[in-house]
Amino acid sequence: MSAASEFALSEAPPEGRKGLLPIAMVLFSFTFFTGTMFAGGKIGMAFNVTDMLWVAFIGNSLLALYAASLGLIAARSGLNTVLMGRLCFGEVGSRLSDFILGFAELGWYAWGTATVAIVLVKMLGLAEGFTTPLMVLFGFGFCLTALVGFKGLEVLSRISVPLMFILLVVSMVIATRTIGGWQGLSAVIPHETLSFSAAITMVFGTFASGATQATNWTRLARSGRVAVTASILSFLLGNGLMIVAGAWCAIVYQQADIVEVMMLQGLSFAAVIMLCLNLWTIQGPTIYNVSAAACHLVRSERRRTMTLVAAAIGVVLAIGGMYEWLIPFLLLLGAIIPPIGGVIMADFWYRHQGRYPTLAQANLPRFNVPGLAAYAIGAVLAYSSPWIAPLVGIAASALSYIVLLEFSRKFSSAKAMQGDR
Repeated sequence: MSAASEFALSEAPPEGRKGLLPIAMVLFSFTFFTGTMFAGGKIGMAFNVTDMLWVAFIGNSLLALYAASLGLIAARSGLNTVLMGRLCFGEVGSRLSDFILGFAELGWYAWGTATVAIVLVKMLGLAEGFTTPLMVLFGFGFCLTALVGFKGLEVLSRISVPLMFILLVVSMVIATRTIGGWQGLSAVIPHETLSFSAAITMVFGTFASGATQATNWTRLARSGRVAVTASILSFLLGNGLMIVAGAWCAIVYQQADIVEVMMLQGLSFAAVIMLCLNLWTIQGPTIYNVSAAACHLVRSERRRTMTLVAAAIGVVLAIGGMYEWLIPFLLLLGAIIPPIGGVIMADFWYRHQGRYPTLAQANLPRFNVPGLAAYAIGAVLAYSSPWIAPLVGIAASALSYIVLLEFSRKFSSAKAMQGDR
């Protein structure tokens, strides 16, 4: 497999496929993300422990099923999400999904880069003037593993995932002892308000973009079963643990910032190591996703070049203040990303009957109007919905696509009959 391209514009061939362990480890490293813990902390400040656990379970179950559904399609076809977009949005129309998915992951990359710089300046007592240089340093440093490709991400994940898991468990045990066990946790009364649907949307939104683009790795799975199993394990357990750990500690310390929590627990050194290692682990797959979307956007195989360009843009966004926009960003992603997956699933199972043609053989229109219109309907309804936005977006876009596709077929058939007359 070429690390430079890794099938940026084509199907992943059989010889490039992996087993369960390497796919699962990369996905676990992808979901073990400090930003998810920050979101969990916000949820912990607004719910009691029982309701928080229900929010985490429901939100992550939905997210895992969504990731597994796309993972199955990816493994069967060898395509990632941006390549699937060519089939359901058209040759030119697919650039819409390229841009949206690239923007989403770029936002995460900028937030992670800003976070590590800001927190290190605060924890190490450095002058404020060090913040921007550190953003530049980490912004380009984090992309090194993505330049190597899947192998670099896999090696890093084998080190970081077990260490991160141990640190989270230790932090939760300390928090539980501090509050006086389950009884003490249950007695805490939330001081902030957040609706149940907004909380589910936040859980889904933390990795709506990640679940949609996890196909960059699940397409390398040896079988559909491997892709589905790896997706469910990583998103339900990995993302679930991050949400619960952040919320659990927030309930105890009434502090949504997990790094601040670890400082209160006397884990300052561990907190620094966790932050750097964790963000390095997640930033690699994140910028890899951006480069995959960018390669498809400009139809280029030069993934390494795109990785460096994307990292540079991420640094600019980090310096511009992305750190302050986490929660609005999550709610936006929960609305605009899942409809892409909804259209893809409807296109694969309904229009193509569970089997894509090869990209070389596919007769692609410049714009697939039913697909683009269905995405727009799903995104607008999700963004304006008071209910769980990601579910609304997926269901609305999938159903709209089927209806519009049938309408388009009947219109074309009627037009052809008139032409025969």
